[in-house]
This record gives sequence, C-alpha cells and structure tokens, in this order.
Amino acid sequence: MNKAHPLHGSNKLKLGVFSTNADGGLAISDVPERWTASWQDNLTAARIADRAGLEFMLPIARWRGFGGRNKVRERSFETFTWAAALSMATDRIGLFMTVHVPLVHPLYAAKALATVDHISQGRAGLNIVCGWNPKEFGMFGTPLVEKGYDQAAEWIEILEKLYASAEPLDYEGTYYHLKEAVSRPASLQVPRPVTMNAAFGGPGRDFAAAHCDYLFTTFSEMADAGKHVADISERADKVGRQVGVYTVAHVVCRPTMEEAQAYYNRYAVDLADHEAVDAHMAGKKEFSQSHDPHAYDRYRQRFAGGAGTYPLVGTPQTIVAEMAAIAEHGYQGIALSFVNYTQELPYFCDHVLPLLRQAGLRG
Repeated sequence: MNKAHPLHGSNKLKLGVFSTNADGGLAISDVPERWTASWQDNLTAARIADRAGLEFMLPIARWRGFGGRNKVRERSFETFTWAAALSMATDRIGLFMTVHVPLVHPLYAAKALATVDHISQGRAGLNIVCGWNPKEFGMFGTPLVEKGYDQAAEWIEILEKLYASAEPLDYEGTYYHLKEAVSRPASLQVPRPVTMNAAFGGPGRDFAAAHCDYLFTTFSEMADAGKHVADISERADKVGRQVGVYTVAHVVCRPTMEEAQAYYNRYAVDLADHEAVDAHMAGKKEFSQSHDPHAYDRYRQRFAGGAGTYPLVGTPQTIVAEMAAIAEHGYQGIALSFVNYTQELPYFCDHVLPLLRQAGLRG
C-alpha cells in the first residue's frame, strides 16, 4: 500500500509547524508567554495546524538544553512517541520524527518509523540528522562521528533494505554489522516514509542529494536564497535524482508593522535570555555548519528570535510577500516557529492563508 504523504500534495508552497515539542520552541526569551511545550499545548497546536490544512509538524531532537535562566530546550518530547500520539489526534497533517543517526540504531528506527506510519495511515516522515552538540553526545558516552554522513548513508540503506527484503538481512558495513535482521511490518509508504535532512555544509547536502526527498536549509539574505536551491539541485542532478528544498522561518504576524516589530524587539532583544543565546551561538558556530558564517556576527536577534532562522515579521500582507519571494527562489515549503504557537497560529491561519490562496501559492 503506497500512501500519498501530505508533502506530495498540490500546494505550490507547503507549510509546517516547527519545534513545538521543545521548551521555548525556537525562541530564546524570557517573555511570560514563552512556549512551555506542555503536552496539551502540543496537542492544541497540532489540531489547529491540521484543521487549517498545513502539511506537516516537524520536531527537533534535543537531549539537553543551552542553559540560561530558563534552561532553554532542556525539556522536550522524544520524537517517535510524540509523532505516534499526535497521529491519533489529527486527520491529515504529516508527522515527522527527527533522529540523531549515531544515537538510534537503524533496526530500532525502522520498527518505530513503520509503527508511526501505520498508526497515522501513511503520514509519517523522517528527518535524518547526524548531530553537532558534543555535550549531548557525551550524555550517551558517544563521541561525535568524524564522517557522520557516511554513517548516515549506511543507516538509511539498512532501513530501506529491511523494508524491501522478504528474507532476513545480513549487512556488513563500516558502522553497522547485522545478522539475519528483520523488521516487520514495513512502512505503508514505499519504499519508505518521506525523508528530509537539514544540512548546510557540503557533506550533508551530498547525503541529502543521494538519499533524501527534501533538504531543509537556512539563508541569511533573501538575495542569496536562490543559490542554496541551485546548489542542492546541482548535487542531485549528479546522482540522477530530484530533491525538494525547504527553509525555516520564525514568525511575528500582527495587524500593523509597528506592532509586529515592537513585539519582535520585546521578546528577541529586550527580554532575550542572553546567557542561553550566547551558549547556543557559540556551540553552533564551533560545531555546526547550519548557517552562513557571517550570520553569527550580524544577526544576534535572529538567534534569540528563532535559532538563527529567517524572520517573517510584519503584517499578513508583508509576510505573504516575503513567502512569495521565497517560493519564487524555488523553495517548496517553509517550517514555521512562533513564540507561542497556540496563541499565534490561529491569527496566522485566519489572515495569512487566505492571502496565500489569492497569490496562487496554496489551493
């Protein structure tokens, strides 16, 4: 049975909700209304997004936080369990799981992923990441892998072979050694659920080009957005594949530009958790390749506001214009974060989605 995933739908610009499973979402702020990631709030946010016709919910995988007064992102829900539970509370929306390859064995991942795909009737998705935070890996007694995407290539190969093989699987690789391995049932989606990878550096993008359906990437300036799409398209062409490109943004949508900018300054400048922002930026700058190098020096507010992602700050009209420009650069979708999802998603859905339909970006 090959189910059509929501990311394969007809909307020109797909939209999703990012990081509701983690304390603070993507914002690093002391505002009283900051996201606490309670289960009830996750449930409410997913139902709002599902009813509005958004295509996906995408969690982050965090095992420890970045300190500061709020110990930001220290509290988060594990993503397989989170997706399984939300699949029973929603009808249409795609539900992703984010997995650190070195911390989760592919045999376990294959079983858990297929379980969620069956529960959700073909709405499961897999976000494959290799990790960058040595403190998180230290919690497991596991060092960062020098060639993490080489390991990821074996990991996804094993998962696909487990689903496809009618016989027990023997596998001898550099990172994995399996004897008579089986994983049943296979996923409803064939050959496996929709996959994505969030990569900025060359090795990660080569992995996405060879093994994933979609790449998530950041950009700092709208003028540079298109070069990332061209880069992944070129890499995919070399291996005879097509890979869709998505990006990530944090949203402040208000009736007036003045209200939007005032709130953005309030939560991401005046009430930013500066200790946690410093720790987050320093760790990413040293160990991650997820942003343009100059972003750390020029866009501190963006790290407090949304983990260094692109800001969509303004009225519904200005935000739709920005989204249209992103789509014009070749991006197929955007994952969105808010300071408080349950408070802000309804206004966004009521006022932005109709304008996107008028612009021909959504049906």
